[in-house]
Amino acid sequence: MPTYDYRCEANGRVYEVRHAMALRPSTWGELRAACGLAEEAGIPDDAPVSKLVTAAGVVNSRVLKNPEAPACARGGCAGNCR
Repeated sequence: MPTYDYRCEANGRVYEVRHAMALRPSTWGELRAACGLAEEAGIPDDAPVSKLVTAAGVVNSRVLKNPEAPACARGGCAGNCR
């Protein structure tokens, strides 16, 4: 099951949560109920959550088949590798 990062808008903290890809919670209560999360003190069920975009789950299948380092690591950067 994939792991996602969510920011709780009520307290500004980021939580790492595992759940099915189809789940799209918009409140802390929905996230808590769907994932069996423990109750956090002071976070109301109607507090909005924002799913954060992370690159950890993004894997280019070509990289898995290519043992060479990417062009940026070999000095072949075309100027867009920042």
